Amino acid sequence: MGKVSAIIYIAVALLILFLISHSPKKHPNHSRHRRLKLRSSFSFSNPTHHEPVAFDPIVADLERRREDRQWEKQYLEHTHPELVNDRAPGHESQPEWEDFMNAEDYLNDEDKFNVTNRLVMLFPKIDADPADGFVTENELTEWHLQQAAKEVLHRSMREMEVHDKNHDGFVSFAEYQPPSWVKNDNNSFGYDMGWWKEEHFNASDANSDGLLNITEFNDFLHPSDSKSPKLLRWLCKEEVRERDTDRDGKVNFDEFFHGLFDLVRNYDEEDHNSSHPSHDSLESPARHLFSQLDKDGDRLLSEEELLPIIGKIHPSERYYAKQQADYIISQVLTTPKN
Repeated sequence: MGKVSAIIYIAVALLILFLISHSPKKHPNHSRHRRLKLRSSFSFSNPTHHEPVAFDPIVADLERRREDRQWEKQYLEHTHPELVNDRAPGHESQPEWEDFMNAEDYLNDEDKFNVTNRLVMLFPKIDADPADGFVTENELTEWHLQQAAKEVLHRSMREMEVHDKNHDGFVSFAEYQPPSWVKNDNNSFGYDMGWWKEEHFNASDANSDGLLNITEFNDFLHPSDSKSPKLLRWLCKEEVRERDTDRDGKVNFDEFFHGLFDLVRNYDEEDHNSSHPSHDSLESPARHLFSQLDKDGDRLLSEEELLPIIGKIHPSERYYAKQQADYIISQVLTTPKN
């Protein structure tokens, strides 16, 4: 009976968190009605532009199609504005709205998308290691990570089609065009950090052939998810470049404490509580971590010495997948049991 209850409560929690959204409070007459939405109401606690990944692959596919249409529209407006300007007013927006509504209608048609059946089907796919009738935090994390990897690769493939000018399946640095915000503002964060410079490109080029295949291009766009030692070292180098205010080529304690340590501390605090420790109370643990990283004892951190914490400075998809998993588990534990 315990296993059955666990399955039921997890299924209910997943249903509530990832598929159902209450009607807006400003419409009290509709407060008893729920409608399935493409987007979840979950948001990450760590300040970020990162968006949660759809739990159900079918919902993820609907989202990707809608996002592809929006992306194609923006790309057309940027590359061929004359075609967009020739259209009648409102011509381009109506199909998108209809597509969005059709997708939601699909989700709310029980004959086409039965929520209970979907959860029953997905549960054994998530309950994989081990398949014991329980879904653990690790299994939920792995599931979200798989969905996120598909999403990231899809976007990278879409970007690669744009930049692969000669359609040979590779992107050269000459073919790659940095984002417009980089070209328009040389003082921007991305420009200063070198995110779109040749050094970044070369660090992503694992086999050093001067071209990026889809795996290397995916790493180029998402360096925090890469396992490439060369790219991770580049991330460390960029952190030193940004934090090194006295331009000595390394990070001293003050440069580490005012910036990097906060990122590491936020990563380590899984509960992300709202408390704000004082400056003095944080200095001691910061000095302890600094001394652990300072392997040569010169009271400075080099690029190599930042490697152990670069994954906390630039969290990967696994970090966000775990946040979503933690949130689900916390909701399951607080769900009233009848």
